[in-house]
Amino acid sequence: MPASVRLLGLDFADLDAEAAAAWLALRPAAAAFRYVVTPNADHLVRLRRQRELAALYADALLRLLDSRVTAGAARMLGLPAPRVAPGSDVAALLLRRHLRAGERVTIVGLRPQHLPALVRNVGIAQPAHYDPPVGFERDPVALRRTVAFVLAHPARFVFLAVGSPRQEILAAAIQASGQARGTGLCVGAALDFLSGAVPRAPVWMRHAGLEWLHRLASDPRRLARRYLLDSPAVFPLLLRERLGRPG
Repeated sequence: MPASVRLLGLDFADLDAEAAAAWLALRPAAAAFRYVVTPNADHLVRLRRQRELAALYADALLRLLDSRVTAGAARMLGLPAPRVAPGSDVAALLLRRHLRAGERVTIVGLRPQHLPALVRNVGIAQPAHYDPPVGFERDPVALRRTVAFVLAHPARFVFLAVGSPRQEILAAAIQASGQARGTGLCVGAALDFLSGAVPRAPVWMRHAGLEWLHRLASDPRRLARRYLLDSPAVFPLLLRERLGRPG
């Protein structure tokens, strides 16, 4: 396992996106299903407010930090911080660099109308694809159907792109079945970016920790609460952690 750094109650793998993708690519397709979570500031705040979600993150194979803002703030406060590995970057690297010729992946999420553009943009074979109904994670029948789809379409990489915490709930249910193989990746909007359905921030904004601002400007009605009210609560969480440490 990669070295880890503990921050805000989670043990994060100390990997950047390229290293994370390369490490995951070495995992055998026949290995028992495990999943990867990519917490950002919004996830970290939600975990403090909804403690019942903690097990979903604790049971993951890897926890990759998907927030340059959180990492930067932690370092400014003198806290250890892992390297940042955005889920969107990890997904792009796996799809573009680490698939074998003709290898199929399984995708849960992404609107069907955007699938052709994803296939074309990243140059992959036609995936096994399922777009579950809204609220599937709260409907036992719909959740079982979604798990059954993944079991019926085994793949080395299973991309779970239905938003948090839905994708983590689904990943844990697939793992709990004991029947699945491969690696699940909880990657949120990554496939929307790769398909072109949602514009991603320019590279300079990502590296400057301003991707959140680009997303807010692109969809203010949906994302204003997340970025202006919910996510900033990560700063007092980091401060409390700093004050609770010796020295």
